[in-house]
Parts: sequence; C-alpha cells; structure tokens
Amino acid sequence: MTFETYLVYLATVLIFFAHPPGPSQVLFMAGSMQHGLRRALPILAGDLTANTGQILIAGFGLAGLVAISANVFTAVKWAGIVYLVYVGLRMIRQASRAKDKPAAPKRAALFRTGFVTSAANPYAVIFFAALFPQFIDPAAPVAPQVAILGITYLVIDGIILVLMGATAARLFALMGARIERWVGVISGAGLILAAALLALRGDPEPAK
Repeated sequence: MTFETYLVYLATVLIFFAHPPGPSQVLFMAGSMQHGLRRALPILAGDLTANTGQILIAGFGLAGLVAISANVFTAVKWAGIVYLVYVGLRMIRQASRAKDKPAAPKRAALFRTGFVTSAANPYAVIFFAALFPQFIDPAAPVAPQVAILGITYLVIDGIILVLMGATAARLFALMGARIERWVGVISGAGLILAAALLALRGDPEPAK
C-alpha cells in the first residue's frame, strides 16, 4: 500500500462519516449530555472495542461466512434491532419518570451498552470486508496493512465521537433545564428510528 493509496483511504473514511449519526453515535451523544463527556467515555470504549473485533473478523476473511449464511446474518441483525429498541424505550421511560437528573450508570454498564450497540450491527463486518480490499496491496504482507487501515479507522472514529460528544455536552450545558427532560426522550427516539432503518435495510446477497 503506497502513501498515495493511504491518503485516498483517509479521504474515503472521512467521507463515510459525513452522514447522520448512527446508533452508537446517538448513544454516546446522549450519554455525554446526561452524564458529561468524561463519564460517557466507557460508551466510546465499548464501541471502539466492538469495531476492533469487526475489523479483525473482516481482516481474516470471516465476513464471507456472514454473507453466505443468511440465517446467521438475519439472526444477528434482528438481535441488534431488538436491542436498540429496548435501549431506546428504556431511555424514554427513564426520562419520562425521572424528576431529577438520573445517576450515572456504572462504567462497566456503559461499556457494555456501547459494545453491544456497535457489535449488534452485522453490516459493520460487511463494510470493512468490502472497504479494506480496495486499498490492500496483495503483493505485500496483508496483516500489517489491515492493522494500518483498522487503526486509522478507529482513531478517526474516536476523534469524531469525542467531538460529537463534546458538542452535545456543551449544548446541554447551554440549554440546561429547558432540554434536560427531553434528552432521554429524543435520544431514545433516535435509537428506535435507527433500529427501524436497520430493519428496512435489505440483507446482502449470499455469495455464489
């Protein structure tokens, strides 16, 4: 992989992130608004840990198993949809019932929520499996190239998440009580919407 190819990869990843927030991003922004950016960092760590696993799966070529087995893909997909709806409804219910600012969950719980929200999206493995081969030189060792591409993606993803979380926390600080009770409701509705969009998205065609 040449330096020029790497620059094209950087541009491709940055363009990819120029879209409306996904479930993990919505979750991290909600956590930053409710508990503060620093307290919400375990959500980010869980998300990036799941992404690391997905990158490794794609890098070792196991993504084809997901594409071939429609049953496996569908099961993972709908498990993710159900989980997103569950988290969204829980956020709405807690926001509707709580009179005071809710206590921040334990870091392990935040990490688990961030990890499962990201890991439950089977399209991520397909995405990495489709993206990386476009920039890998088959004549050179593959593992180091996958490592470079994967680490680059994780760094960019982490920076963007921190910026989004900081912006959300700042917005909450400026608006204060006027939006405090609506943070959970809006964030929960956003996760449910993301689940609906995931449900409407077609499954990939099995390999032939």
